[in-house]
Amino acid sequence: MFTGITQYLAVIEDISRSSPSKDGPSETNTDRGNHHTEITIRLPRSKDIKIGDSISINGACLTVSNLRNTRATFQVIDETINRTNLIDLKKGDRVNIERSLLIGDRLEGHFVLGHIDGIGLIKKIDIGEKGSRIKIQIANKKLLPLITQKGSIAIDGVSLTVVSVKNSSVEIALIPHTLDNTTLGLKKVGDTVNIEVDILSRYLSNIYQFSGNNKQNSKIY
Repeated sequence: MFTGITQYLAVIEDISRSSPSKDGPSETNTDRGNHHTEITIRLPRSKDIKIGDSISINGACLTVSNLRNTRATFQVIDETINRTNLIDLKKGDRVNIERSLLIGDRLEGHFVLGHIDGIGLIKKIDIGEKGSRIKIQIANKKLLPLITQKGSIAIDGVSLTVVSVKNSSVEIALIPHTLDNTTLGLKKVGDTVNIEVDILSRYLSNIYQFSGNNKQNSKIY
């Protein structure tokens, strides 16, 4: 479990992708589930990490499968490839890093599981001296009822507050510190981001779905 507070940015040192198909790896989204992907990142500020540790990489909870000093390798399964934009990463890209939450730590953001719900597409970026706003179109419209104004949302693993939800888009306000210390400051229109809705919305949706007379037609997640 995480809090959505990015601790630092790290650079991807290597990505290896393989495919079981005879034609070899495919870079198209239609074959997202056919990849076996390993991502290697040097984590200089996480010198106490060990194999088996969970680390949030752009909001996706990944497990350290191999470790050489602070050079950590993560295996990415098909489910993660299908739900995230990690397939778009390349060597040299910077990613948001957050270690798992320690009992007794301050909860600066909100509870984030690292289980990505879907992908968002950046449609608009307004940069201001005191604050900026990003408009994100949500690809899976079934997630929209789980996102509410003034509620929490994790964008590429960053805990943020929703300004508004209109049609199929979400608007987020960002302070300069967030832009300077996360990958959100590197984004441009047309880029994708990982979306995780608030855990409370997930449970409320599930309770509503299976309560009373709502079992048949109330599933929204």
